[in-house]
Amino acid sequence: MHDELTREDLKKMQEELDYRRLELMPGLIEEVKRTRAFGDLSENFEYKAAKQAQNKNRSRIRYLEGMIKTAKVIEDRAGANEVGLFDKVELYMPEDDETEVLQVVTTVRCDPRKGLISKESPMGRQLLGKKVGDRFTVQVNERYSYVAEVKSITKTEDDGSAPLMQY
Repeated sequence: MHDELTREDLKKMQEELDYRRLELMPGLIEEVKRTRAFGDLSENFEYKAAKQAQNKNRSRIRYLEGMIKTAKVIEDRAGANEVGLFDKVELYMPEDDETEVLQVVTTVRCDPRKGLISKESPMGRQLLGKKVGDRFTVQVNERYSYVAEVKSITKTEDDGSAPLMQY
């Protein structure tokens, strides 16, 4: 499986990977050594916490390496009047009589609470390529769907402001 990522996604991942390997890991190794000296490891909370932090860092390093290695680089190919990656879209939801602003991003940078939705989410898949005035149905699951309408599109580029998702 290949994750579809932008060049900015890969750049951010490489920066985090370098930070974790070159800056964070040496400090974590020292912390494990320091806390090991406290004595009985079966009751040494500080040692256990240091080992957990070290293991979490190693896990994130493996994740980032795997993502970078298997990534398929994508670019926004949306037309000037179509919704594309990183565009801000004002949507009208007739069911709720509400307007919402969303930005379609790659999966590794989504944060729905901040209006950053994955291009692979039900809404993101439906939204890409739509134009102002287009009305569409978002099928969330077998029993629930809703209608949305594109009110406006603000063309933007990936400025790097959307951070990588953590786990």
